[in-house]
Amino acid sequence: MNKPHSVTRQLTITNKLGLHARAATKLVQLAKQFEADIQLTQADNTAPANSVLALMMLESGQGKTVEVSCTGKDADAAMVAISELIENKFDESE
Repeated sequence: MNKPHSVTRQLTITNKLGLHARAATKLVQLAKQFEADIQLTQADNTAPANSVLALMMLESGQGKTVEVSCTGKDADAAMVAISELIENKFDESE
């Protein structure tokens, strides 16, 4: 049996408010579009990208680095989309 495709990348949260409710909601909505298991890890805490509450519990503020892991059929596409969302500061005007 083939091991599912997996990709991992370190990303820095750059928007002023960090991974707050609105940003977490955008991330969850984006993650749900892909056939992939997506996890965010900061320090010793890991959260699934399909849970707003779990993402907010990471307390990822501006300047924090998170490790994003995507596993599954759409892992590469999911990583590209999530990287763009985070790098574009969750489309927030600051």
